[in-house]
Amino acid sequence: MALDVTTIMKVAAFAGGGFAMGMGAVGAAIGEGYTAAQANLAVSRNPKISGDIFKNMLVGQAVAESASIFALVIAILLLFLEVPTSGYIQAASLFGAGLCMGFGALGSGIGSGFPAAETCLGISRQPSVSSRLTTNMLIGSAVCQTPAILSMVVSLLLLFMQFKGIPFQPGWGAVIGAGLSTGLAAIGSGYGGGLAAGASCEGISRNPNTVANVTTIMLVGQAVAQTSSIFGLLISFILIFKSFPETQALSPAVALLSAGICMGFGGIGPGIGNGQAAQGAVRWVARNVDHAADLMRIMLVGQAVSQSTAIYAMVVSLVLIFVL
Repeated sequence: MALDVTTIMKVAAFAGGGFAMGMGAVGAAIGEGYTAAQANLAVSRNPKISGDIFKNMLVGQAVAESASIFALVIAILLLFLEVPTSGYIQAASLFGAGLCMGFGALGSGIGSGFPAAETCLGISRQPSVSSRLTTNMLIGSAVCQTPAILSMVVSLLLLFMQFKGIPFQPGWGAVIGAGLSTGLAAIGSGYGGGLAAGASCEGISRNPNTVANVTTIMLVGQAVAQTSSIFGLLISFILIFKSFPETQALSPAVALLSAGICMGFGGIGPGIGNGQAAQGAVRWVARNVDHAADLMRIMLVGQAVSQSTAIYAMVVSLVLIFVL
């Protein structure tokens, strides 16, 4: 069977679309299931307000669903969009788009489930502050979706950019590496941001008077947790927009692919670690608000140390792109 360029592009698009939606469904389903589990616990504690708990559960699940909707959009585009044929490099970019969105939706879907779950539990403890909890949940969950949005941006670039004139060798390594860099790094940031947001909802339910301090530290902690996905986005942009000379050697393409893999995996741990540091600070500031400044300082120092490993990964990625 002859495999021309058009056939290869369809194969790459179908494989990328299946991966995008398949992986994209995993995170949202886990986050939504965890929310529902904690909502049942909340109802068992305070059955009189089961209606309010039920409504907040659905709202939280809807936000967690966003990541899988992004994946669905990319999957549909990959399956049905007529992409102009620009050679084999275009096929690699389509597959990279699917990888990026599939991985990118994973952490955001799970992470958004944490604040939704803690809000349901918090309402069962403090029904009078349900509006504050819902607002905090929506803010925290929205930040959790940021890595998935970054992944969708890279996926759309890989889908719609014309790579005509870009050599397949080493271009294929660059476009697939670009998808892996942002997609994998988004896992840690989405999950870590959810840890901080969940702790903030728990803290407000325990001490509603600390809502301003808790929300502030939550947002600061989430912002630091997002930096891993920003590093991944930076490497993706370099791989997409930098021109690379044509070569018959395999090593330059593998070096570009490895740069994306390095930054992608290198961003997972720091994103989660930063979220854990923020989770601890947010949780305890609600119980000891007089020492909020001390807790934030320790959080930021701890996050900086945790973030250093992502910087190491970015340095190695840049070496693979510009030096080797």
